[in-house]
Amino acid sequence: MLASEPSLKIDISEAQIQLLHLLDLAIAGQEIVITQGDQPVARLVSIAPKRSLFGSDKGKIFMSDDFDAPLPEFHDISIN
Repeated sequence: MLASEPSLKIDISEAQIQLLHLLDLAIAGQEIVITQGDQPVARLVSIAPKRSLFGSDKGKIFMSDDFDAPLPEFHDISIN
């Protein structure tokens, strides 16, 4: 929710009638406070989409061209 957007307060009976509209507002970033009488009882806000883990490190990891080349400090001990 943007700091300049005050939360919308709506009574629970009116919220039941306007639920689809309130969901659209929440998805757009508006915070809705549902009240019973003058008492706030619930808050309707959008859930931030989860970031996909698949491919999230693309371009950050690379393999050296000589990755599978023998290391100079290791000797082949299998030769007698």
